[in-house]
Amino acid sequence: MFSSLLRVVSPEPVSGDILPQQAGVVPYRMIEGRVAFLLITARRSGRWIFPKGAPMEGLQLWETGAREAFEEAGIEGEVEAEPVGSYRTRRSDAVRSLVEVQMYPMLVHRQLEEWPEKNQRHRHWATVREARRLLSDRQLAEIAVSLNRRLTGRGTVLKRSA
Repeated sequence: MFSSLLRVVSPEPVSGDILPQQAGVVPYRMIEGRVAFLLITARRSGRWIFPKGAPMEGLQLWETGAREAFEEAGIEGEVEAEPVGSYRTRRSDAVRSLVEVQMYPMLVHRQLEEWPEKNQRHRHWATVREARRLLSDRQLAEIAVSLNRRLTGRGTVLKRSA
């Protein structure tokens, strides 16, 4: 009798479900043969993240990532058109729906002193080890490690500290 009133709610989509897309960048610079990643804080939580946002009309996803990097981190550079990876996260809107974020490598050429969200965020350059420790999302940390391996040719496996 009550079974007709119950509804199964799955917090995670089943394999094959199509999720709304967002785009972000993994900003980096090469310094003395080592990769440095630029992290920013999320506006609401203050957690360390990479710039990301919802698709913008008329822009490819990688272009959206570049625009978000300018607005959120005050950086300009060269963004690859192929993603280095993707991760799933919950949007910060009222319904907290799940989205998939495509992450594109961005070689930073210029870091601005003034940018649109300067008073809302902090930014910090970090080595791969520090980025892995600071990034709030384990999937984001793995994307940074993967890009570091690709850029340096090092297959080093880094242990995440507890």
